[in-house]
Amino acid sequence: MAVVTLRTSCILLLLCPEVLPIDVHTGGHYIAAVYEHHVILNPNPTIITDRQSALELMNRNLDIYEQQVIAAAKQGAKIIVFPEDGIQGFNFTRTSIYPYLDLNPYPDSVTWNPCKEAHLFKDTEVLHRLSCLAQKNNVFIVANVGTKQPCKHSDSKCPPDGRYQFNTNVAFSDNGTLIARYRKWNLYFEYAFDTPPEVDHTLFDTPFAGKFGLFTCFDILFYEPTVSLIKKYNVKQIAYPTAWMNQLPLLSAVEFQQAFATAFNINFLAANIHHPNLGMTGSGIYTPSKSFIYYDMESVNGKLIVAEIPVVTSENKSHMEDITSPDSNVQKSSLGFHTDNNVCHKEDKVHCEKALKKAHQTFPVFYGEMMYDNFTLMPITETEGNIQVCSNTLCCYLNYQRFDKTNELYVLGVFDGLHTVHGTYYVQTCVLVKCAGLNYSTCGQEVTEATGLIDFQLQGNFSTAFVFPLLLTSGVTLDFANHLGWKNYYYFMQKKGASTGLITAGLYGRWYEKD
Repeated sequence: MAVVTLRTSCILLLLCPEVLPIDVHTGGHYIAAVYEHHVILNPNPTIITDRQSALELMNRNLDIYEQQVIAAAKQGAKIIVFPEDGIQGFNFTRTSIYPYLDLNPYPDSVTWNPCKEAHLFKDTEVLHRLSCLAQKNNVFIVANVGTKQPCKHSDSKCPPDGRYQFNTNVAFSDNGTLIARYRKWNLYFEYAFDTPPEVDHTLFDTPFAGKFGLFTCFDILFYEPTVSLIKKYNVKQIAYPTAWMNQLPLLSAVEFQQAFATAFNINFLAANIHHPNLGMTGSGIYTPSKSFIYYDMESVNGKLIVAEIPVVTSENKSHMEDITSPDSNVQKSSLGFHTDNNVCHKEDKVHCEKALKKAHQTFPVFYGEMMYDNFTLMPITETEGNIQVCSNTLCCYLNYQRFDKTNELYVLGVFDGLHTVHGTYYVQTCVLVKCAGLNYSTCGQEVTEATGLIDFQLQGNFSTAFVFPLLLTSGVTLDFANHLGWKNYYYFMQKKGASTGLITAGLYGRWYEKD
């Protein structure tokens, strides 16, 4: 485990464009930046090259980084986050990526400023340049690099070629010192990289916002290191490089990034790769109640996001409350939704089966694939109503009222099971989604536009405390719920008065113990 801290001092002066008031207890404000980067890729990433050629390509991307660091610093940014794979690109083999890898010393075992002490370690040209950018512009930098680490065959986990290769986040202080490194734990079909021998819990300290945590892309869906880092160290600011391929309707980048920030009541600085032809876009600066995002599937250009945000303090509790404590962290519903004897509790499988059977008799339940999972679905057929749908021990309840005149098809869906495509992890999900057409077979397909205006309360009897609230609207824009929380062992989300068509309203539960 690596825990790294730094203490320095600085003063924040510059204000950003319009920032709405945020209803959280804070310890001041700071200006943050993230950059969605259109990475310059090697057209033949599996071809073996030399170090000099690799550096030439990486320096082309670092030239763009330099422009963005300067631009962010001019706007008063104290920290900037760059995306995963943003310097060397991706789709390498284990052998072909080797010339792109920097040696990365452990920052907790040596104090090193690469800009001032480049001679100390060889093969650190990328770290040197990032360090100098931080020092010259007086800004903290978080970037993602490929790193290498020699190992001995006496190490049982040492690869046959005698070296580890890691997907690594690095953080530099505003004087250029390397203060943190995090090695990605949950690799996503990244055959060029190794899983580290042990999980990193990586922190670094700042004078403007306190502790920041680090993790990468696919890590966001797992307990280690993500949840354990936040819970163990009470982290309230996260820097998150990612190379995320959007998957609607439940795992669009900005959609889940906001859900994560909202659920844990944290500030979340997320920088994604920009390659719309690969479905990759979606970055943002998120607070528990405000989001500054970029999502563009048309432009080929990168985007710098700069925003002033409040420092979230440890006084702010998350929505991840213990589900054995009913009525905690709850605001009362004003929609008048009431559960009754048909409610199925997770510990009563027989009652769940009866509730499911009754629901099937009352409403036209059907099944459809969504996110590669087999969802149980029920159509929204009236202008208002109360419906429920169940799967295994999870029952989802929807109280709704529609205000639009369109005939768009919406469904209430539930999935309670092990997701096994593009990763294996256990999901409990209640979701209200717009279908791609009027045929039931289109439900679960990707949708980016909608006109349906719906007031609703959505709730489910989740078996996990880790529930992420999704609220995606037309044009892949975001909205916030009016109320969220636990009530009588149910997690609920309520929204009234939306002005933009609804694409997805979901409660995405992760039951980590059943992965």
